[in-house]
Amino acid sequence: MGNCLYPVADDNSTNLALEEGFWSEFLETDYPDYNEADMEAAAPCHSCPLLDYSSLPFFILVSILGILAGGTFLYALLRPLFRWQLYQDRSTLVQLAVGSALFSIVVPILARGLTGAPITALCHLAHLVAYGSAFAQALLIGYHAYLGPQLGAGQVPGLRLGITMGLWGVATLLSLPVTLGSDTSQGLCTVTFSGEWEMLRYIHAAACFAVFVLLPLGLLGAKGLKRALGRVTCSWVDILWVWFIFWWPQGMSLGLDSLVRSRAIVVSTCPAQQALDMLLDVAEALAILHCVATPLLLAWVCHQATHTSPPSLPLSTTQTSHLDTLGGKS
Repeated sequence: MGNCLYPVADDNSTNLALEEGFWSEFLETDYPDYNEADMEAAAPCHSCPLLDYSSLPFFILVSILGILAGGTFLYALLRPLFRWQLYQDRSTLVQLAVGSALFSIVVPILARGLTGAPITALCHLAHLVAYGSAFAQALLIGYHAYLGPQLGAGQVPGLRLGITMGLWGVATLLSLPVTLGSDTSQGLCTVTFSGEWEMLRYIHAAACFAVFVLLPLGLLGAKGLKRALGRVTCSWVDILWVWFIFWWPQGMSLGLDSLVRSRAIVVSTCPAQQALDMLLDVAEALAILHCVATPLLLAWVCHQATHTSPPSLPLSTTQTSHLDTLGGKS
């Protein structure tokens, strides 16, 4: 990945450089008042993209591994009489696996090197499925973490179904900005946010920052606050929270990129611009890898749940008085 010999239009980059054609004309013109240092300082700032045409094998490999891992986990989880069915929040794990598998399927469409194949409608659908599934997984993990201690306390099935549909609906709405901002350019499915869709870039960045960054921080803050107040039920912190490690850099990098584009933060040096471009590509690559890691995290959660004895429930007041009565009679 990251071959600078290929011409790449980096749509995620906050390009601060001059047009290359203008720079070529500038070099060909004789300006006696400019020295070499002045011309070098005015040169275009070119970043070497990490995800370019040479990264197609990475996208395809991640897609295949994600589909195999997700499909294997779903087969094992939905298999009749399998021990993992004893897990009390199995429906949430199934939805997380489905979301991860959907992301894996559309990964090749988002690849930089897959030229000529994508059409505009397919590009829109790929971004809708990719970010919709990612937002849904984040919201499901948050739901699982916050309501985890109460999942077995006689919940109404209809209420859980309504919450699930609501979470997927919110995830779909959050993915609409990037869906509308995506387009095909030279046969590539990219996110351009061109023209009238420019404002959607900031909405998409705000959604990613809120869901991938603020949500896990808020859950940790709520857990700490409840523990400080002496509450018994707190947010579950388990291996599923590792999922946010794959998307937390994406939310941070998109937020930083939006600040630079809006001139709230001014990047005045070429190395700083190149570092930001590299951060965007690294964050995207890490987010793509989540579809391989998610089934492994889900399998570990099931393994821990089925190999750990359930905690003993505290006796109620009636049961305690009844035992005291029996003890007095004896």
